[in-house]
Amino acid sequence: MAGGRVMKIVGALAGLAAVADGSQVQQAHLSGRASGVAALAHEGKRSGGFVRGLEFKHRLRICNAYPFSAALDVFRGRGERLTGDGPMAYKDCRDFAAPLKAGDRLEFKVGDVQAGTFSVSDLPNNDAVLLLVIHRHDSSSTAVSFESHVFASLQNAQIAVIDTYKGKAKARTRILDTAKKVKADGTPDTTPPRSEELRFDSVVAVNQGRYEVDLEGLDGAPKAKRQLVALDRESYVVMRTGVEAEGGDSFPEELVVYPQSPDEMLHSAAEMRSAMPALALALAVVVSAFVA
Repeated sequence: MAGGRVMKIVGALAGLAAVADGSQVQQAHLSGRASGVAALAHEGKRSGGFVRGLEFKHRLRICNAYPFSAALDVFRGRGERLTGDGPMAYKDCRDFAAPLKAGDRLEFKVGDVQAGTFSVSDLPNNDAVLLLVIHRHDSSSTAVSFESHVFASLQNAQIAVIDTYKGKAKARTRILDTAKKVKADGTPDTTPPRSEELRFDSVVAVNQGRYEVDLEGLDGAPKAKRQLVALDRESYVVMRTGVEAEGGDSFPEELVVYPQSPDEMLHSAAEMRSAMPALALALAVVVSAFVA
């Protein structure tokens, strides 16, 4: 990034969060019905007419940040179970290739009990990753809330930073550039890594590379840390999770980073970039040979 910064600000979360209307998930007896409704960000209407419109690739990414011992199932409508491979445990994130359309309703259930509903009112007119996070509404009830975001199409890696923790504890997140650096004389550069605060409810862009994400108290005391391998054109979510419940079970503050891109993909991407100039030169030689 310009100016030696670790990241640049892309903006705030571009989605409409939903608050479940009186939904409760009981520890002993799962009962009740939730009706939290939200809509993905609106980015223009599709044009009508006899000409067939473009079909865009929308990848749905769901994260379960709801602190509860039982896992969640996700259904589209009342019959199509998206979590066919098994329910989503707490702190689990998954990508779903199932194509969404305006008017779809995503229902979240614990067993046979509905925990919340997310309604899709419209979809972006471009390829995009659609992020949806279900989490606790507050520390005094078991009601659910939603956060959503539509990732923009960028060359750089993007990170959505979301705070789903409910409780009195305060915290902040920081990102550190952990890539090993070497001085001009070939000796290791031992200067401290660059770091910046990752503000909650924001989206930032970072260069491809290795990073560390730290969760710390306002006094600087460490709480958790996770590694992040950032790849170009990939979209990531960093979440602070947990609850200090006023009744029922509490869950500690934790840090979730998803997806966990393999480190070897970073090497492969670097090799592809270094090979591009040679490939361009070879193509230029071939073209000049044909012209001659």
